[in-house]
Amino acid sequence: MITTLLLFILILGVTVFVHEFGHFLFAKLFGVCVFEFSIGMGPKIISKKSKKSETVYSIRAIPIGGFCSLAGEDTDEKELAKTKGKNLQDKNVLQRFLIMFMGVGFNFIFAFLVLFLMGLIYGAKDKTPIIERVENNYPAQIAGIEKGDTVLSINDRKVRYVDDVSLYLTVENMEKDVRIKVKKQDNSIKTYKVTPAKETDDKGNTYYYIGVNLGSKTERGFFKSIVYAFKQECALFKQMFVVLGSLFTGGVSVKDLSGPVGIYTVVGTMKNQGANALMYLVALLCINVGVINLLPFPAFDGGRIVFLVIEKIKGSPVSPKVENTIHAIGFVLLILLMLYVTFNDILRLF
Repeated sequence: MITTLLLFILILGVTVFVHEFGHFLFAKLFGVCVFEFSIGMGPKIISKKSKKSETVYSIRAIPIGGFCSLAGEDTDEKELAKTKGKNLQDKNVLQRFLIMFMGVGFNFIFAFLVLFLMGLIYGAKDKTPIIERVENNYPAQIAGIEKGDTVLSINDRKVRYVDDVSLYLTVENMEKDVRIKVKKQDNSIKTYKVTPAKETDDKGNTYYYIGVNLGSKTERGFFKSIVYAFKQECALFKQMFVVLGSLFTGGVSVKDLSGPVGIYTVVGTMKNQGANALMYLVALLCINVGVINLLPFPAFDGGRIVFLVIEKIKGSPVSPKVENTIHAIGFVLLILLMLYVTFNDILRLF
């Protein structure tokens, strides 16, 4: 339990640090005053002020989140006057865009580097969705699907990577027949109608399965690792966008989302699978944090970028007080959502 907790703090800490460091680095690059660079939330545990600048570097008690406090976020005119020339508002639209965007940008870059390192150490997996095994007397075999078939689509959703198969089978309505298009080993194209089997566990949870396993050969080499990292990151991006889309269409419920408690549980599971699994989790979380922060919602980086776009279109900035009020409301809504998700995570533990 202690090991899981330490790994949980370390993984979240790295993910947050990478994100906030992107903001920090570009703020410094463009001459914006950074008041505080913090990992964690709540009361300070450790803090130290830089001798060469005004920045306070701190670690706070609650290892969830972090922030990079920039001059100009406080719209009080007296405070703005103290850092004149070093406020966010004093920079042009492109500079502010890069400061806002490079938090998620660093998350994406770091995820790529982690996946690349995984390819070098453990081998680069081919992402082609080839069926390695078909279980006897299971729905897929009964329908006619065979070992060696390459999955092309599921219910007309194009399948490009191995990950897409489990993704689409998760978000599709498995109570109905599933159309699976495959390319046979003789290069012919066939579409099969598969009726998923239903199973209920002791807790009353219902599962559907078709009885296939997808394999991927492992290759080694510098360039193979680059290709693997690129394809795997693309697969994770696709996963995020499909899940987000399914939240609006009803394919995925808000109850299925996970927060810190859910991540802690996943860390405990991944820990037993080795360093490879933990590295993959870091890359996954970085992509998740990056994509979520790009959403055009107040308090997210994407929401702040929306205001920059509005400013560029109308030729003048939105009132800082109005913008900050909207972000404050968005932040409160996010906290409420986090509490709801955490409550559901706790219920799933029992």
